[in-house]
Amino acid sequence: MPQLNPNPWFFIMLLSWLTFSLMIQPKLLSFPHTNLPTNKSPMIDKITPWIWPWT
Repeated sequence: MPQLNPNPWFFIMLLSWLTFSLMIQPKLLSFPHTNLPTNKSPMIDKITPWIWPWT
């Protein structure tokens, strides 16, 4: 069964990962980010107790 022979498929996988790592990934990482992270103060919610109508 040729599907179980790893020789051609391993080379194809290795070649595709090298292509992604060396060529495509640096191009994608060079794009500017549209939403830069900002320092925000944490929001403190005021918790009010629930008033039950039957108590």
